[in-house]
Amino acid sequence: MINKELLDPSSVVVVGGSDDVNKPGGAVLRNLLESPFKGPVYVVNPKADTVQGIKACHTVEELPQVGCAIIAIAAKFCLHAIEVLAREKGTRGFVILSAGFSEENKEGAELEHKIVEIINSVGGSLIGPNCTGILTSNYNGSFTSPVPKLDPRGIDFISGSGATAIFIVDNCMRKGLQFNSVWAVGNSAQIGVEDALEYLDESFDPATSSRIKILYIESINHPDKFLKHASSLTRKGCRIAAIKSGSSEAGGRAASSHTGALASPDVAVDALFRKAGIVRCHGREELMTVAGIFTYPELKGRNIAIATHAGGPAVMLTDALSNGKMEIPHLEGPKAKALLEKLFPGSSTGNPIDFLATGTAEQLGHIIDACNNDFDQIDGIAVIFGSPGLFPVYDVYRTLAEKIKTSPKPIFPIFPSYLWVKDEVEEFVRNGGTYFPDEVLFGTALAKVYNTSKVQPEHPDVPEVDTTRIRQIVNAAPNGYMNPDQIHQLLDAAGISRAKEGVADTEKKCLELAHEIGYPLVMKVVGPIHKSDVGGVVLNVKDDETVVREFNRMMQIKDTYAIMLAQQLSGTEVFIGAKKEGAFGHIVMCGLGGIFIEVLKDVNAGLAPLSREESLGMIRNLRSYKIIQGVRGQEPVNEERFAETIARVSALVKAAPEIFEMDLNPLLGNSRDVVAVDARIRIEK
Repeated sequence: MINKELLDPSSVVVVGGSDDVNKPGGAVLRNLLESPFKGPVYVVNPKADTVQGIKACHTVEELPQVGCAIIAIAAKFCLHAIEVLAREKGTRGFVILSAGFSEENKEGAELEHKIVEIINSVGGSLIGPNCTGILTSNYNGSFTSPVPKLDPRGIDFISGSGATAIFIVDNCMRKGLQFNSVWAVGNSAQIGVEDALEYLDESFDPATSSRIKILYIESINHPDKFLKHASSLTRKGCRIAAIKSGSSEAGGRAASSHTGALASPDVAVDALFRKAGIVRCHGREELMTVAGIFTYPELKGRNIAIATHAGGPAVMLTDALSNGKMEIPHLEGPKAKALLEKLFPGSSTGNPIDFLATGTAEQLGHIIDACNNDFDQIDGIAVIFGSPGLFPVYDVYRTLAEKIKTSPKPIFPIFPSYLWVKDEVEEFVRNGGTYFPDEVLFGTALAKVYNTSKVQPEHPDVPEVDTTRIRQIVNAAPNGYMNPDQIHQLLDAAGISRAKEGVADTEKKCLELAHEIGYPLVMKVVGPIHKSDVGGVVLNVKDDETVVREFNRMMQIKDTYAIMLAQQLSGTEVFIGAKKEGAFGHIVMCGLGGIFIEVLKDVNAGLAPLSREESLGMIRNLRSYKIIQGVRGQEPVNEERFAETIARVSALVKAAPEIFEMDLNPLLGNSRDVVAVDARIRIEK
């Protein structure tokens, strides 16, 4: 879909080019002429003979053959222009800046569809419409300013919003970040974020391609394609950060299961990003900060040294890092004392290393050298140096720039001042430096980058299940909730441990079942959704008399049509659920079970299929993980069995995509096993 004429055109025409650089048609022509593009440039303007020094054609029919067209005319005129360009002028690259298409109304959507059909019919590539354009190392096909400095090691930026792209590029440039390409895909009528990722993946050259990608996404229309190419890029050594906006949902969702209430499209996005190793951001500043961190070598551990000439920012940075599970190890001993002797009286080296407002470039050099050579436990160095307003700090920033280039450990410069040291900061940036203006944003972002899951294998090792039997059971089941017998068969086919249980709808059958399973028992109503709320659960049933009494009582509860009996097991209540979430496929969730899932809502989610390792990561990232490990003498949950059961649920829903919702709540986990004691499965074919 993405061809050479879009990214490296042989010639370019600006349809709607003008002398007014305050309008898109004038600005894009100016940017194109000032870009590295060396091929022929044409202009179409019905009212001018020359535009910005270029002889203009009055109509597209007057043009010679042309490789790429940038369209900046009213939407209603675009169809004719594109038809002529595509069918008569051999044009194969198209950038439509114009608005007034699917983002506006039904008529605009129909016009957009016709344009895409024409471009597709000739094998063309389209960015837009309703976009700010595209910027590559070959040419500038956008109307925006400022224009970033391009560098092959810079950022590839794909945005679903042109305005957002402008704001991010503008601020990134001030902080020293450089770009390799900027794609503003607008309405994504043909080429969307997923397609741009696909191109970057399939054209990736380890010797020349950028290894930093940032994304601003408003919709993920093809999650499988997105996951495939984002994961592939990450495995090739790229680092990706993304904002997915539109995450909130107005109003609550009526749900008939715990999983349905907790799962959402945004949970699916989180799971997708984790699977691909993408750092998820929630705002422009966070995205830019993460992108800045990506320009530095990757941290090998979580231990950070903070070198500062200001106490307050160092304390705030310490808090931000600590809250993100990073460590600021205390530095002591002879080497710490030796470093202290090189600093002014009143300095401290305990970490943060405070060398006072009067600290010098030489002292900063001593601190960095000590962190590199004397303190083996340190993995990275954050340097806070603004200005005390006493003297210029050129020498400090120059020393820092040199140390960044030669340090075996990453050094992250945080410059809280700007106006007083504007010239020094700009020199640092001109010489290729990237800095961070806010210590808390930096600390939070660094922790997020470090703690983001690594990309999962392309072909995860998942447990084997009896797919043939699963298909037989699901094919025979109607839409709606499966009956207990069907559920038991399905769990058995998936290899999921379950409690011995059965269902009875008469007193006689209930007693026979109780004797078959053995005491102690659990009795539960079949029918009502929230069994505990209606008095439909009785624990520790030990004799026939109780079975009879409770059977007769619970059968009177509204919507009850039978009673389930199950062996009473002991252990910690945990939860596993699955939910089909549109094109994302199935989300599989885990957490503490029983009533705790409703109170704590402490769950983690992954996209099926899940390997044992990914499932273990979900368990260990729960806030309640300490409970699963066992606290205050409580028996721990067997994590391996818990993870295996999660992976088996993921294999089950892949084998049976008709499963719309599934709850195993609770499962009882102890040191020996994790066993399902209650399950609900809903089929939608």
